[in-house]
Amino acid sequence: MNRIADVWLFDLPRHEQADGEIVVTEGKNLPFAVARVFTVRAPAGAERGKHAHRLCTQMMSCVHGALDVVCDDGNTKRTYTLDRGDMALLVPPMIWATISFRKAQSVLTVLCDRPYEEQDYVRAYPDFLAMRSLQS
Repeated sequence: MNRIADVWLFDLPRHEQADGEIVVTEGKNLPFAVARVFTVRAPAGAERGKHAHRLCTQMMSCVHGALDVVCDDGNTKRTYTLDRGDMALLVPPMIWATISFRKAQSVLTVLCDRPYEEQDYVRAYPDFLAMRSLQS
């Protein structure tokens, strides 16, 4: 069963030039093959996520603005700030994640190791806690 210790921040390769920069995400930078990519844009103060996945691993990166991701394993919570495009957060399965958008029009990009599967979502926090206690 994954714990907060299994959630980790890492830097993505960033190549800066006088006319801008490029941040690269390739297979060699990820611990999984990408099956799905999506973006979320929200106003300052919005909270998104508020769920866990049974099987899906996600890599999150804020490509514009700033946001906080609160990760919760049922015992421990930790807040990770994403405010640089070359920083990513790996969130393994069975970690509850709540995303708080700190700046207007912040954009979160998420890469997943699985396609969208509604049955993979745990959307009620009491259900999440019950599942965690059964698996520990």
